[in-house]
Amino acid sequence: MSENTSPPTGASGRQRISRRALLGGAGVGVVAAAAGGAIGRATAAEDTSGAQVVTFRGERQAGIITAAQDRLHFASFDVITDSRADLVAMLQKWTVAAERMTRGEQTAPDGAVGLGDYTPPADTGEALGLAAANLTLTIGFGPGLFGPSASDPERRDRFGIAGRKPAALVDLPAFAAEKIEASRSYGDICVQACADDPQVAVHAIRNLARMGLGVVAVRWSQLGFGRTSSTTASQDTPRNMFGFKDGTANLRAEDTDLLDRWVWVANEDNSADARWMTGGTYLVARRIRMDIEPWDRANLLEQEQIIGRSKGSGAPLGQQDEFDTPDFDVTSYGAPMIPRTAHVRLAHPDNLGGVQILRRGYNFTDGSDGFGHLDAGLFFIAFNRDPGKQFVPMQQVLSRQDAMTEYLIPNGSSVFAVPPGLRPGEWWGQRLFES
Repeated sequence: MSENTSPPTGASGRQRISRRALLGGAGVGVVAAAAGGAIGRATAAEDTSGAQVVTFRGERQAGIITAAQDRLHFASFDVITDSRADLVAMLQKWTVAAERMTRGEQTAPDGAVGLGDYTPPADTGEALGLAAANLTLTIGFGPGLFGPSASDPERRDRFGIAGRKPAALVDLPAFAAEKIEASRSYGDICVQACADDPQVAVHAIRNLARMGLGVVAVRWSQLGFGRTSSTTASQDTPRNMFGFKDGTANLRAEDTDLLDRWVWVANEDNSADARWMTGGTYLVARRIRMDIEPWDRANLLEQEQIIGRSKGSGAPLGQQDEFDTPDFDVTSYGAPMIPRTAHVRLAHPDNLGGVQILRRGYNFTDGSDGFGHLDAGLFFIAFNRDPGKQFVPMQQVLSRQDAMTEYLIPNGSSVFAVPPGLRPGEWWGQRLFES
């Protein structure tokens, strides 16, 4: 942890370059290119606005109810040191760098090219000239950080924080029809990077991993594209890799009362030692591979009955518009219009005792497998106040009864405690490590 995040001296004599400074020049270039009829990078065309910055600090962490960006780079880290001091020092440096990157700056002033010819750059530089792209960085802590976990049942309390573990931070149980791979699951710390430019999101995770050398190691990561849910009322409902609108009934940022009930951890949810989580939430991550080729051979009627919605309009079967309330009693020739095994029916709060979650997932494609089949699907992310009372019972129903399960192979599974947002001057994890 020898990296210097303080302002550099610039001894090399090179002209210093910051992302902000480059944006002005990039904007001129974009205008000129547009005048010549060239088609440039979509995000570069927006750089001249000077906006695209999501506030890093606040009551909640950004990246939860923030309007879902188009791209994701999610990373789960194992902590590989037993030194509490080194871990805390890394989190402090991560916080400084993260806040800078969300402003569209380098991890350290002049970090990419201004530290001298014989010093490793403090910023990898691939985001130079790019806008902040609405980058949000959201951190969470896994069960293994506190002691035994599903990935390491014999692990001891390395950092003296076992007593501060929230009761709801429990590894997810096994569900029917899943094939969980340890190499795509678990982890001590997660960072969710969302942005409207994939290179900005990748740059952020790459630099945090670089800065964590000797303290953390990437356990697994996932790139995502094409958000699969809407987190604000202004966003249209996207489509998943099956071609259907997904998350129509999702909780949204405007649903403040429902968010308080189903997403944000309340003070009374934890004992005094674990109240560092008050105002936070729990992140459930599931890598769900979709069996694309068999799905593509299913006829349209079968696809719609499995989902319970019209593929074109997104309306519940038997209704006209996407946001029409599903009528689970309407029948056709004596049979339910929305089959009893349809995803919409089983996932609807009315059929789950009212339980809701906030979804924030992404599509993914990781090339093809050894059989030439597309390795693609949904990287499911959900935020909830207590996974054991919300996600787990929901998934137990879906994994056993949902007709769509035939086309799904969940192979990654993780849960993390996501603390509340940071006050001025605060660093990631401060309320956990300092009483």
